[in-house]
Amino acid sequence: MSPPAIRLLWCGDTALTVEFGDRIDPALNARVLALDGRLRDADCPGLVETVPTYRSLTLHLDPILVDPARLEATVRTLAALPAPPVPPKRVWQVPVMYGGDFGIDLADVAAHHGLSPSAVIERHAAPEYRVVMIGFLPGYAYLDGLDPGLALSRRSSPRPTTPAGTISIGGVQALVASIAAPSGWHLFGRTPVRAFLPGRDPVFLFEPGDGIRFVPTDPARWDALDRAAAAGDPVAEVAA
Repeated sequence: MSPPAIRLLWCGDTALTVEFGDRIDPALNARVLALDGRLRDADCPGLVETVPTYRSLTLHLDPILVDPARLEATVRTLAALPAPPVPPKRVWQVPVMYGGDFGIDLADVAAHHGLSPSAVIERHAAPEYRVVMIGFLPGYAYLDGLDPGLALSRRSSPRPTTPAGTISIGGVQALVASIAAPSGWHLFGRTPVRAFLPGRDPVFLFEPGDGIRFVPTDPARWDALDRAAAAGDPVAEVAA
């Protein structure tokens, strides 16, 4: 059985968006990441950069070098190939300080679901999440894998600012925030890990396709880990 058809949407002459669907679906994201990898390995004159999302892939192009018809044909051919199972590129162990001042919504979310805060922490830290896209703000890592029993619609009143490193949920989505920003998501905790750190190599720590496991961590370790992260230490460890 052939995969569902894609949509090609030209964004002027400098970008092409390839749409695989209109919903959050791990199978669609697997096709996005598969096409992303294949295009990187293919001979595509004029391809400058690729931007994967939950269910689409945008190709940024040099209009002087790109042949639109050739590119469309290449995209359609590669997108029609079956998406193989994609093992995580890396699995990061990310320390998280849950609750209290680090996660001010944890108790309310627990009460909403009829759970104790410790049960919410256990459920939130249990899965191995997968980074499905980086976006909205530099380094923001959107994750697939949240326990459906923790899902909760976003807050009715967004906060004007939330801290960098916030670990939060919104609907069925989970997130590792990278910088301080407004948010209507529910704050479970915070990590000292810098997902985005200018001047560090790499600037962005996580990539689409990476796995993430949250490790509940004693809040007393925050200061030491935060100083190490500010100095460029990843703090998050790659599982062996």
